[in-house]
Amino acid sequence: MSKARLVITAITVEKRSVAEVVAEYGVARSWVYELLARWRAEGEAAFEPRSRRPKTSPRATAAATVELVLALRKQLAEQGLDAGADTVGWHLQHHHRTVLSRATIHRILTRAGAVVPQPGKRPRSSYLRFAAEQPNECWQPDFTHWRLGDRSEVEILLLAPPLDKPTGLRDRAMLEVLYATGLRVSELCKLELAAVERSMGVLKVIGKGNKQRVVPFGESAGEALDRYLAEGRPKLLQGRASRHVFVTARGQAMTRQRFWRLLLNHGRRVGIFRHLTPHVVRHSFATHLVEGGADLRSVQVMLGHADISTTQVYTHVARSRLRDIVDRHHPRSARGGE
Repeated sequence: MSKARLVITAITVEKRSVAEVVAEYGVARSWVYELLARWRAEGEAAFEPRSRRPKTSPRATAAATVELVLALRKQLAEQGLDAGADTVGWHLQHHHRTVLSRATIHRILTRAGAVVPQPGKRPRSSYLRFAAEQPNECWQPDFTHWRLGDRSEVEILLLAPPLDKPTGLRDRAMLEVLYATGLRVSELCKLELAAVERSMGVLKVIGKGNKQRVVPFGESAGEALDRYLAEGRPKLLQGRASRHVFVTARGQAMTRQRFWRLLLNHGRRVGIFRHLTPHVVRHSFATHLVEGGADLRSVQVMLGHADISTTQVYTHVARSRLRDIVDRHHPRSARGGE
C-alpha cells in the first residue's frame, strides 16, 4: 500500500490527527493537506502516480507564433529563397516585431517536419563538419581532411581581423602564430609570455604528455606579435596582470571555444563558409610545409606528434611532389627537359 493511501486511511478511517500522521510517517504537513484536498476532489484518482512536469510552460512559444514561423518557412521556400532559421528569424523581427532565437525556430521547424535530415549520413561526431552554400543553410556532409586551398586563401584569412581595435590586433597575432607554427589550439591559448623567445624567433611549447618542444616562427608572425604585445595587449588588460600571451577583454586567457568562434567569424567575413577550425589552419600549415619541400620528420617535430605514423597523413602531398619532380626533371619522362 502506498504512503498516500496509508495517510488517508489513518486520517479518515482511524480518525487520527494530522500531527500524529506527520510524526509517524515523516511527511510534510503541507503535503498531507494537499493530499486530503485532492482525495476529496478526485477520490481514488488522488492515489495515481503524478508527473511533476508542469502541464504548460510559461515560456512556451505561442501557437500563433508557431504557425507564423511555419507560414514564413513555406512562403520563402516557394519563392526559391533561403528559408533557414536565421532568415525566418530576420523576417519575424523586421516584419512581425517578434523575436525568437535561432534554436527555437529550428526546434519548431524540426517538430513540424520542415527540416528533413539527409539519409545515408553518419551520426554527428567530431569528424563531421557543417557546411553550406549559403551561411544560414544547414546540410551535413561527411568530413574529410581539407585545408585552405591555396596560399592566397590563407593570406585573405590573415588579413580579416581589423587592426584599429585591440581585439583585432590580438586576432591577427593569433592567426599569424597559428599558421606560422601549426600549434594545437590548446597550446596557442595557453601560450605564456615566458615561452616567447622573440630574439631567436622560437616558441617553447608544452604539448601533449607535458612534453616541451621548440617551434620556430617567421618574421610576419613576429611583427604581428610585437604589435599586439605593444599596442593591443595593454589595452585589453587595463593594468591587470596575466602570464598568458593572448587575453580577452576581461583580462583572462583566451579559451579554445572563444577562439574557435572568432576564427569562424573571420572566415565568414572574407567568404570562407566552410566550417573553419583551428585544426584546419594547423593542417594547412603542415601541408604547405610538405609542398614546399619539408621532410616529414621535421613536420613531425613541429606538430608535436609522438609517432611518425601520425604525420604520414601528409605523405600523399610528398608523393605528388615527387611525381612532379620526376615529370619535370627525368630525361625519360614525358615532360623531361622542359
